[in-house]
Amino acid sequence: MKKRIIWTALAIICAGQTAAQDSLSAPRLAPTADQAQTAYLSAQILGRYHYKSVALDDAMSEKIFERYLKSLDPERLFFTQADIDSFADARTRLDDAILKGNLSAPFTIFQRFEQRVTERLTDARELLARDFDFNVKEGYPYARDKAPWPKDDAEVRDLWRKRVKNDWLRLKLAGKDDKAIRETLGKRYDNYLARATRNKSEDVFQVFMNAYAMSIEPHTNYLGRSASDDFDISMRLSLVGIGAVLQERDEYITIRELVPGGPAARSGKLAVGDRIVGVGQGDNPITDVVGSRVDEAVKLIRGAKDTKVVLDILPADAGPDGKHKQVTLVRDKIKLEEQAASKSVIKLGEGLTARRIGVIKLPAFYEDFEGRRRGDREFRSASRDVARLVDELRKDKVDGLLIDLRNNGGGSLREAVELTGLFIDKGPVVQQRRPDGQIGVESDERAGVAWDGPMAVLINRASASASEIFAAALQDYGRAPILGEASFGKGTVQTMINLDEVAKNSKPRFGDLKMTVAQFFRVNGGTTQLRGVVPDIAFPSVADSDSFGEASYDNALPWVQIAAADYRIVGRLNDRVADLQRRHEARVGKDKDFQQLLQDVAEFKRLREAKMLSLNETERRKEKERQEARLKAREGAKLAALQDDGLQASERSLVADLAAEKARKNAKDVLLAEAARIVADDVDLSAGRSQIAMRERVEITGSKGQILR
Repeated sequence: MKKRIIWTALAIICAGQTAAQDSLSAPRLAPTADQAQTAYLSAQILGRYHYKSVALDDAMSEKIFERYLKSLDPERLFFTQADIDSFADARTRLDDAILKGNLSAPFTIFQRFEQRVTERLTDARELLARDFDFNVKEGYPYARDKAPWPKDDAEVRDLWRKRVKNDWLRLKLAGKDDKAIRETLGKRYDNYLARATRNKSEDVFQVFMNAYAMSIEPHTNYLGRSASDDFDISMRLSLVGIGAVLQERDEYITIRELVPGGPAARSGKLAVGDRIVGVGQGDNPITDVVGSRVDEAVKLIRGAKDTKVVLDILPADAGPDGKHKQVTLVRDKIKLEEQAASKSVIKLGEGLTARRIGVIKLPAFYEDFEGRRRGDREFRSASRDVARLVDELRKDKVDGLLIDLRNNGGGSLREAVELTGLFIDKGPVVQQRRPDGQIGVESDERAGVAWDGPMAVLINRASASASEIFAAALQDYGRAPILGEASFGKGTVQTMINLDEVAKNSKPRFGDLKMTVAQFFRVNGGTTQLRGVVPDIAFPSVADSDSFGEASYDNALPWVQIAAADYRIVGRLNDRVADLQRRHEARVGKDKDFQQLLQDVAEFKRLREAKMLSLNETERRKEKERQEARLKAREGAKLAALQDDGLQASERSLVADLAAEKARKNAKDVLLAEAARIVADDVDLSAGRSQIAMRERVEITGSKGQILR
């Protein structure tokens, strides 16, 4: 969708729109005329040009209402059911608020939210003066996103008593004394309370409008001027940071994605799902960020190039009382070279059965757009780099190829098409349907392939967008089995609409819309949307599909089918997969490292599914000790191979810490090694099929001994 079409169609909208504002009773925050115009203009664009046509009516108003409340109070810790009931009139009137320019209702709700935050945090602060009885057997329901609202003030006060008690117990189990606990929690609650009173009118409007946009579908967003600036920074990578995408979850700032080439990814010490508990600057004390907003944490993490930031981390695979670790990173810009494709060779077996499997790790579908535009002959791109690496691996006499797309969040669509073209001999790669129903096909037009031997593609839950297009195409063509986890499931296309350009404003007033305008479809007519690419051979997954991936959104676009493109299957994938699956299962059943990984996955899932935390100190200590004993046993197994090497006790402790960290970093290597073995199996099976085919051709030619080629 080109912006100029929208500008022309909507040029008259802002000119004739005026904002009608009702007076609020002594409001601290109130909507502005610009915000009323922005809401109306956004509604016109979303209603006419979004891929998913949704009427802004009473039904949509109810969805906006629910999402707005969820945005304000996701864990249902502040509002009571009585509050929600008092907002009943607004439930079906938010559509009118947007279309008529009267935004008093969402601002009134926000004012009540600020009031409740002040009350709850004041109560929490007072609770710190008391002593808690940790011998009582009671629990705190910490995962409350699907819980009912507290029915009244008495219930919410008791909920906060348990919350403060849980906060206290966590710090007590971590070894802090009562004085230190009071000081830590006092600062945390004071900071939380201070943040609640620093909101501006634009903050309220941002939350409300984003609730409206995301009620249509998850990848549609409103970005006010501040949010738009942050988005531009993230796209340009122009501000220095650690290279991580963060999100709020269960009071924690959680790592959702590690940017290839960034300090966080390069360190090897952080993982998707890790929770940031605190942030420190160099040698200064660490600031607690539990309960903070993402934008507040980001401001602490960003800074000047070559300066240090210290993160207090609760690892993704640790329970609520798990051992924290401090990770020091040096802020830096993301460098293209560190996002580039790389190669390695895994050697398997001995003698006649020895196999060499080439591995190409691709962190992103990158492209030097400016270099291509200028016509530079040596511009960098993912497909060009992979083609060069494949040629080098062929000269290195590898038997098979593994493309590792784990944690590859996508990038250039053109690069996904051209990379696919390295492994198929011409043909369609992906279909794209626009809002008007028209379907376009992106195809590889170049004859020939860079590699025609056995290969596989390794993916995980964080493989998304362009990664899914590539993996789906190779799966549909029968060119390569897909190994790993089901991918993210994002099969949609977004564009940015500058509302000020639409309204022809000379100065920025309205912000931007990020809007879904198309959907991808596979060449077989299915889509990567929602379900992702389902692997042919599944590996154990620690990802939580309820909180990560397209299926975690309650209003994601559905999986649908269209007509298949005109393409020719080049490999009998189903026949091969059955044999590969049998060999895989037989092998991993005897593989100690793989079995340990399965045990870890089961433990992670158990911890994740626990929705209630005991507030009994004895019970919590037993659980903490059980977790620590399990980790020590695992670390001890890693250290057993060291035997007696003359190290002092202190040195052995350091080695143990390093081994524990290495064990954490190498968890994925278990999967990489098994994926390479599967490719080696395919090499063997391919050789067997070739011998059978050769014998059949010899038998057909008879005594002449001629072989058809």
